[in-house]
Amino acid sequence: MSEPASSRLLSGKAWDDFCDTLKVAGRMVEEFPADTSDLDRAEWYRYLTRLARNGFERFVENCEPERPRLRDAPWRQSINVQCPDQDHLLCEFINGEHEYRIRGNRGTLPYFVMAAWSAPQPDDLGARNWAERGVAGLAEFDPTNLTTTAFLMSDDIDFDANGDFDVIVSRQPRDGNWLALRDDSVGVLVRTVHHDRAAEIPPTMRIERLDAPAPRPVGPKDVSQGLAKAGQVVLGYAEQVRDWWANKLPDEPNRIVFSEGTYLSNGGVLDRLHGFGRWKKPAEDALVVQFNPPECEYWILQICNLWHENLDVYEDGQGYITKFNARYESDGSVRAVIADADPGIGGNWIDSFAHTTGVFSLRLIKPTEGPTVTIHRVPLGRLRTEGFACLEDSEAISSGEVTA
Repeated sequence: MSEPASSRLLSGKAWDDFCDTLKVAGRMVEEFPADTSDLDRAEWYRYLTRLARNGFERFVENCEPERPRLRDAPWRQSINVQCPDQDHLLCEFINGEHEYRIRGNRGTLPYFVMAAWSAPQPDDLGARNWAERGVAGLAEFDPTNLTTTAFLMSDDIDFDANGDFDVIVSRQPRDGNWLALRDDSVGVLVRTVHHDRAAEIPPTMRIERLDAPAPRPVGPKDVSQGLAKAGQVVLGYAEQVRDWWANKLPDEPNRIVFSEGTYLSNGGVLDRLHGFGRWKKPAEDALVVQFNPPECEYWILQICNLWHENLDVYEDGQGYITKFNARYESDGSVRAVIADADPGIGGNWIDSFAHTTGVFSLRLIKPTEGPTVTIHRVPLGRLRTEGFACLEDSEAISSGEVTA
């Protein structure tokens, strides 16, 4: 028989269960290959601290029903190959019973998309222990298993002459700009897509409940529920990277596949193609990735570590290239060299920053078609001395296929 969420918080049981859930998540690193490097393991434990911070921000600080807010993800939090040119403004709900208005100004932002989502979440989530159920408990309670139930692109929003807009978020249809909720909705996400942050005026957006409730102090039940969600979000994302590595990424390394099912398994929106794969090379080698970008709003090729995190050189503008900063070949194609050092032969160098394996991502927003991708693995020394001519006797790995 479950104990009331309030009592579990006041007795310390809710906190103990949160801590025990973190222990379960930490041990999951042992389910990755035995040759996982010391660097990868160090980043794993740092990844868990970032997930815990993400859980606190989202579910303890930003899940008050009377105070809805759109807040960006915490600094350096990179979940599921997060794009450095996108911000992710989140508002968490208990359920979809209330109606909201999002007001704002787009600034000079070229594009954004709003989405509503659901996730497995029992009503008595704060009244039960979850750590003892481990990964099996995610089938019933998983804040990371997000399903996009509705989305609204900025292309379909009516703006006034100044770029101002209102969007109603509700279960009942509304005239004008409207994003649909369901009874089981647990949040709204606004993905903003920047082309050149330094040259753009950033958007401003805020969300409010239409019934304008008065704020109230936090209660024991609120904190009990927040701790349960924060613990499960750490466990859920730990399990997600394990599951993707074992079951959802292509078996053969150095291939990129555009799998709709894989992308949508974490709240993806069908305004884009998102290809994933596992990249692998020894420190003395390089990967040469070549593709012809189709017409699209935006594209980005990036590499991440095993845990789907942006590498620590992303802050320096490294580890990825985009439609707006890439060097193009004379035929309009793109050639990227993934290596620990710049071979100095042209193209686009992507610093692998002492990593030997991780996750590929090639994301295209509003593309007209999917790209064909070829990948070569060659010694970095040959690239330096022979240039791209050394690819002629290297077998190319073809990829870029689109699957359901």
